[in-house]
Amino acid sequence: MRLPLFFASACAALLIGATSSRALDAKCEPEKVAEKYPALSGKTLVMGVDAQTPPYVSLDVATSTLQGSDIDLAKAVFDCIGVKYEIKSAAWSGLFPAVISGQIDLMFYLYYNEVRAKEGDFILYMKAGTGAITQKGNPKGIRSQEDLCGNTVAVGLGSVEEAQMKDVAGKCIASGKEPLTVMTYPDNAAGFRLVAADRADIMLTDLALVDRTVAEKPQTYERAYRVLSGLQIGIAVKKGNVSLSTALVEGLAAVQAAGGQRAILEKYGIDTALEIPAQLKTE
Repeated sequence: MRLPLFFASACAALLIGATSSRALDAKCEPEKVAEKYPALSGKTLVMGVDAQTPPYVSLDVATSTLQGSDIDLAKAVFDCIGVKYEIKSAAWSGLFPAVISGQIDLMFYLYYNEVRAKEGDFILYMKAGTGAITQKGNPKGIRSQEDLCGNTVAVGLGSVEEAQMKDVAGKCIASGKEPLTVMTYPDNAAGFRLVAADRADIMLTDLALVDRTVAEKPQTYERAYRVLSGLQIGIAVKKGNVSLSTALVEGLAAVQAAGGQRAILEKYGIDTALEIPAQLKTE
């Protein structure tokens, strides 16, 4: 029997409220995983990552291991819950579709929006900032979004920035200005190459990633501008996976309460002011 819409919405609201209340009192009890999260007991969670997104995830060539703030935070949460886990690398553009289809259980660091929340559930833990990276010397003199018309901007395939830049491109045409060309890339490494090869004038991606890349390659890149968007970032899981969502929000809240997330952000040079209390969002 299909529940009336108002009743289903009320049930969802009660679930979120109950989960939020439990998250406030959450603590790490890995030995109680079978009692607290029976559906996860004995299960190995599969987490997908893009290994070319430092400082969040990157590959340590010397040891052939994944490292970064997302890796450390995920491991802290998994250990807090008491579950086994496996972390697999893939192109960023394929991670959320893999979560939706059930090929992987979760991914960290995905911008939350209402469109994505129709396909997956989110456990929020950070605020977002966007950086615009260009060639050293900023040859096109791009200092803000208002300077983009007539240029070529590279954005992640399926990203929030892609939708934003398509909107900006429409406004360029409507105002009689030179058109904005929007290019997409499958992963950040490909996007940086577009800028370095002069195929794109600007690339938009995560602010911390932009700043880190500029610091590592100051002779190649510089930051043109930044936007503190107010967007929120979360862990994405398959829609309706209540057991996993509950475990993750409670585990994350416990890690935050112990200062774990703050310490991880500091370790990787990420502004600790971006941390927000763990919260489950299903719509």
